[in-house]
Amino acid sequence: MAKEKISPDQLISVIINGIEDVKGKEISILDLRDIENTVCDYFIICEGTSNTQVNAIVNSIQKKVSKELKDNPWHTEGLDNAEWVLIDYVNVVVHVFQKHIREYYDIESLWGDAKTTVIETSY
Repeated sequence: MAKEKISPDQLISVIINGIEDVKGKEISILDLRDIENTVCDYFIICEGTSNTQVNAIVNSIQKKVSKELKDNPWHTEGLDNAEWVLIDYVNVVVHVFQKHIREYYDIESLWGDAKTTVIETSY
């Protein structure tokens, strides 16, 4: 039986839920589809307050996606110091930052042409 293709919307929704489950902050979705030569279709960017919370966000995302969509990341990096963890689901790449690292690299400005959606959280 062929693996059912997961839509980017499904994946994004499960990832956002995973972030919210452990109170990840400042969640943004950057839609890169209209920009030439991008490595993926979407970036999801969020932040945690410490390396402990960054790791919790990463674990929550991976568990949720694995359980609900039966999918695993193609690649993950940055887990060693947990200041900036990248989770690559091929079409959707998740960046989980600590606040100071996010401000330093300012990915949102680098991808200023992307359509950005900010997810409002109630915590």
